[in-house]
Amino acid sequence: MTYATKPQIVKLETGIPGFDLISEGGLPENRTTLVAGTAGSAKTVFACQFLAEGILKHNQAGVFVTFEEAPADMRKNMLGFHWDIAEWEQNGQWQFVDGTPEPGRDTTNSGSYDLGALLVRIEHAVRKVNAKRVSLDSLGAVFNQLHDSATVRRELFRIACCLREMGVTSILTAERSSEYGEISRHGIEEFVADNVITLRNVLDEEKRRRTMEILKFRGTSHQKGEYPFTILPGSGIFGLPLSGIELKQHSSNVRTSSGIAELDKMCGGGFFRDSILLVSGATGTGKTLTVTHFIAGGAARGERSLLFAFEESREQLMRNALGWGIDFDQMEREGKLRVVCQYPEVASVEDHLVRMQRIIDEFRPNRIAVDSLSALERVSSLKGFREFVIGLTSCIKHLEVAGLFTSTTSSLMGGTSITEAHISTITDSIILLRYVEMFGEMRRGLTVLKMRGSMHDKDIREFTIDHTGMHIGKPFRNVGGILAGTPVQLVPDDIKRIGTMFDTKE
Repeated sequence: MTYATKPQIVKLETGIPGFDLISEGGLPENRTTLVAGTAGSAKTVFACQFLAEGILKHNQAGVFVTFEEAPADMRKNMLGFHWDIAEWEQNGQWQFVDGTPEPGRDTTNSGSYDLGALLVRIEHAVRKVNAKRVSLDSLGAVFNQLHDSATVRRELFRIACCLREMGVTSILTAERSSEYGEISRHGIEEFVADNVITLRNVLDEEKRRRTMEILKFRGTSHQKGEYPFTILPGSGIFGLPLSGIELKQHSSNVRTSSGIAELDKMCGGGFFRDSILLVSGATGTGKTLTVTHFIAGGAARGERSLLFAFEESREQLMRNALGWGIDFDQMEREGKLRVVCQYPEVASVEDHLVRMQRIIDEFRPNRIAVDSLSALERVSSLKGFREFVIGLTSCIKHLEVAGLFTSTTSSLMGGTSITEAHISTITDSIILLRYVEMFGEMRRGLTVLKMRGSMHDKDIREFTIDHTGMHIGKPFRNVGGILAGTPVQLVPDDIKRIGTMFDTKE
């Protein structure tokens, strides 16, 4: 017995960065999609961007039906995203249907209110510009006039059917009373609409975090769960789905220098060109100095380096590097270095990630350094910070360039995990910098804790810092407990006893 092949649901690309990946192709064509969210969750921006991207990327005209915000205000507000609605109206690419109530009009007595006249206006606008996309913002303004739930359901079903008959792909926005409560205010909209998307603007640990989730896509697949997004001036909504990160980048066997000859020897000849190196240590142990050597090592090889600094100003970094005999200013003039400094608190980690990715794409560096991740960790939730690190690491790896991150440990002497977010598993190599107290004197120690795909030195080496930079010396001997943060001088009898514990001779 043979069965006829059923036509698959065609998806219409929205053009919204990140969303088409989450939705696995866009919105199901010729269907209605409910976009629900609380105040400030970007529902109107989503509805506008759906039409704007259709015009800009697919040459598809759109109709925007507004029930709350006047068209004149919409034109003005959306200019911040570089969407010139007035020009599109003149070109016959955008048509408004103004459903906002007239001033002084009494809308409390709904009577036998229906949407017949409004649907006629929408159909006329669709035919006038040959629209393929329609956005209605927002249903709550209309349904608040209908006090009977059965009437709300009937009218919503009527809207969906009429839009489908017009042959358009449509978005309907609706308000929610809470981020994780009922999907819509009336509790009916999500059952009538073919698809449901929720936008959230959650306050998490005194920080706002925006996420989008596809709750329902009738008859077609989509990515599950919440995905972060941000709103960018001049761009609109920008999704950051981790599901789009694929582990398909190439792995190079080519070694590159850290800028410190002795550290290269400890790493088996340098670290791999496309690896991510994490330098972890307490404040003052030499993390920024390691970054400085990393950049200088690249410049010596004719490579371009990009430094993102979140704790020190550009002038301070220039001064410190010059104090170690490294001229950052000269490197910038030669086009071998770009320094980008910004306080973490000025933006969310999602905004920082998008901005960093754009600068990376523009500058196309051979080396990227971030000093430090800990500064960004304090302005984000644990989940948001981990997603930021994964996104940045993926970006660097796909470019097949070297990356160096620094992280500050909470304890002066060490003994804690490298980071609370456990990002150590994401990096390829880890270098620990530690203070070592011996006989009332503070010394510094360095060890290569991890290096994927290569043998490396297992010793904890003492290093010093002077006006020429970092100098790695001999291993610490007769000292234990350095990494645990409790250095102890071992006497000969203890050393002999420890040696017999691992004696393999019979």
